Amino acid sequence: MQGLLRRLFAPRWQHPRHEIRRQALDQLTPEKPDHRRALEALTRDSQADIRLAALCALDDIEGLLTGFAGQQDNAAWRHTLAQRLSGREGHSDLATRQALLEHLDDTSLLRTVALEGDNLDLRLAALARLDDERDLIHQACHNRVASVRRAAAERVSSEAGLKQLLKESRSDRQVTRLAREHLNRLKADAQWVNQQHKRRTQLLEQLEQHARAVWEPLYEARLRHLQNEWHALSKLPGTEQETRYQQAVLRSEKTLHDHVAAEHARHWQAQRQQAAEHERATLLDGFEETLDDLCRSQTLNIQDIDSLNAQRRLAGQRWQSLSDTYPPVEATRERYDRAIQRYECYSAAWQRYLDASTGLQAALDNADADALSRLISACQWPDALPLPTLLAHASARLKALKQHGEATAPASGTTLDTLTQALDTLEQRLEHGAFTDANRLYKQLKPQINALTDTRGAALRARLKHLNARLAELRDWRGFVAGPKREQLCTGIEALAANTQLMDAALDRRHRQLVKDWKALGDAAATRELSRRFRAGSDRIHQRLKPWRDSLTQQRSANLAAREALCEQLESLLEQPAEDADPDALRQIRDRSRHQWRAYSPVPRQQADAVGRRFGHLRHRLQALIDQRAKQIAAQKRTLVEQAQALVDAVEPLDARIARAKALQQQWRELGRAPKGDEQTLWHAFRRACDRLFAERDAHKNERAERQQQRLEAMQALIDRLDAWQPESTTDSAALDDLLKQAAALEPLPRGRRSEGMQKRLNGIARARRERLGQLQLDDVMAHWQQSLPLLNAHLAADQAALAGDAREDVDAQKVIEAPLPSRFQRAHHQRNASRKQAARLDASALEQQRDRLARLRVHLSLLATGQVQESDEPLRLAIQVERLNDGLGQEQSPADELSGILADLLALGPMPRELWDESVTTLDTLLLRLTGNY
Repeated sequence: MQGLLRRLFAPRWQHPRHEIRRQALDQLTPEKPDHRRALEALTRDSQADIRLAALCALDDIEGLLTGFAGQQDNAAWRHTLAQRLSGREGHSDLATRQALLEHLDDTSLLRTVALEGDNLDLRLAALARLDDERDLIHQACHNRVASVRRAAAERVSSEAGLKQLLKESRSDRQVTRLAREHLNRLKADAQWVNQQHKRRTQLLEQLEQHARAVWEPLYEARLRHLQNEWHALSKLPGTEQETRYQQAVLRSEKTLHDHVAAEHARHWQAQRQQAAEHERATLLDGFEETLDDLCRSQTLNIQDIDSLNAQRRLAGQRWQSLSDTYPPVEATRERYDRAIQRYECYSAAWQRYLDASTGLQAALDNADADALSRLISACQWPDALPLPTLLAHASARLKALKQHGEATAPASGTTLDTLTQALDTLEQRLEHGAFTDANRLYKQLKPQINALTDTRGAALRARLKHLNARLAELRDWRGFVAGPKREQLCTGIEALAANTQLMDAALDRRHRQLVKDWKALGDAAATRELSRRFRAGSDRIHQRLKPWRDSLTQQRSANLAAREALCEQLESLLEQPAEDADPDALRQIRDRSRHQWRAYSPVPRQQADAVGRRFGHLRHRLQALIDQRAKQIAAQKRTLVEQAQALVDAVEPLDARIARAKALQQQWRELGRAPKGDEQTLWHAFRRACDRLFAERDAHKNERAERQQQRLEAMQALIDRLDAWQPESTTDSAALDDLLKQAAALEPLPRGRRSEGMQKRLNGIARARRERLGQLQLDDVMAHWQQSLPLLNAHLAADQAALAGDAREDVDAQKVIEAPLPSRFQRAHHQRNASRKQAARLDASALEQQRDRLARLRVHLSLLATGQVQESDEPLRLAIQVERLNDGLGQEQSPADELSGILADLLALGPMPRELWDESVTTLDTLLLRLTGNY
């Protein structure tokens, strides 16, 4: 009940019906507090129009904007809010409206405020919130405030927008000027960007070409110049250009690095060559100094010869190692050969001396002058080499025997000096404890000195006596020391003979050492019992080692035979060396022969030195042959290098030069290897020349590929132009022919799927455009025919009058139609007038002839339009096709020309009875429509 009463006595603005609430709202004024509260309550009403009216009554623009978020499709709300924001309605101050515009995102409202705002700042604030360029262009063209128009025009930035602004802003010259200036700046900026892009593209092409080129003295300078020009451009490059630039710079830097490395390698090779020459000179200086020192010494012994042999082996090995890497110069080679010849001469003389030493000693002991003379001559001792002690004694004794015979005679000054030197030698041997040598020398000197009778002879005898006492003392001491030693040696050899666990080689080695120690004791403390014991133990060991020694002797003989066979093989190789012998093969033969020589060991001692000298001489000759062949190959390769370098600057075609370069490479591979040092240098020079040729070939290929790519791009652009182009009239056939000529000038295209696809697309587009031109030609023919229909009707009327006996004048085409007739139609027109005069009346045969002619034209038109005819018209079809073939022998006739001929013949066909014409005109019109529809 209370709720009913409340509704009955509630104010009208709270009425359930919104119409009544709307009427009550118009009576509320915001100045009254209760009315204002009612209006504030109505702002929360369920009806949008009531809320809008309440907000307008309260002049609450903020409430309007808040409510607009849910009423964006409400046109009344939008209009009211636009009017309030613009200041046309309401009493909201400017600052409030500007603050509200900062949070407004509705473009339509902003456009309205910018166009209709009551304040310049308000319009500029609304314009600042607009981002769409179309809105800015609209404001720049249609806003009534010049400042707003200029502000909007200044914010238009795209080229299309500026062009549109320039086109639409004809009323404001300042806006037009701003748009034109901005557009010119854009064009200038675009032109500048394009120039920067083109310049970077040119620099990239130059850098890439520079990267493909080979090194030259100005290579680095050109690279730095291109880099400076690249960095001097202010427009930043794109990602693709930057990638290409980095790759080209890296390739160029690699070329520079390779050149620096090659120069460093050449410098290092030169240093190594110089170091090798210096080392060879040092070796030769040391070896020659050793030979000279040997010649300057007072006497020669076994230690000097052993030292010389060791130095010869070391020098030979080092010389060979250096020759394998860096060949010696000719002067150094000749110097080395002379040193080797001196060594071989001295070594052979020493070997002859060793062979004759036993006989010389016996001849000295026996004072055999003939034997001494024969053995000294057999030694063939070089004059530059000092005599060994034994040979010097033998020579002095022979000279004394020749002068005085074997009888005692007064000694000359030379003999006394020789005896004095011999006593000095005896004293030295006693000091060194060489009892055996000293005893032998004492026995030689005693009869010679005792034969002297002068005063100096007495002094020599006194000194000889003193030395004899020292010799006896040494003999006693040896006997004191040698007794236990001999006992120990006898025990040791007996124990060795009883040991059955030792291998034969170890047994022989220890037995030889015991025998050597026994012989070293000489005759000191020698007794029959000890000698017998030692000999018995030695015989047992000999008996035990006999089978092993026999096998060893056979092995040594076999090794000797193998070494001699190896020497013979090397001699046969060196006697007739092949002119094109490969140094690498010769080096393999040398190394393999050295390995085999070492494998064929041991050999009999008597022949070891002789065969060793023979093998050493052969190795020396083989190494000389290797060096000679390596030098020849180096000379040939230098010639190949010169030829390859000459090919770089030759004027021959590139393909021929590449073929010759490949032939030179094949010759290089067939030549073999030069000396290691020269090989690397020559190979780098040869490869650099070939690389320059192949780089030129690659550049030529790249250039050709670029030209082909440019042709493809040009063809693609031409096809796109042809695809976008459509002929508008028959006169456009010349443009089509010109485009096709341009396409033919770009052929032949490089092989590939893209070229095939482009060719197919070009053919298809060209065919479509020709069909389009054919259609246009047909349209022109049909247009002329349509223009000629009044003339045809005039001729039909004239024909009917002439057939009816009413003679008339000829039909005047200029009076019937205004447009000029084509030449073919003009001739047909005159022919129709002439035929009308010649056949004023048609008999049955003439009528039938006209019927056949008309049927023939109908069949011909049907063939042209549909390609088929009725079965009854088959004979006419065959005749027409034969006629078409005969007419097309000279050149192909287009459908438009053929249709023009048919229509001209149709126009010239007369006089034509109306009944006959009416029988065929419908069919002819249908065929013409069908023909134009097909094409």
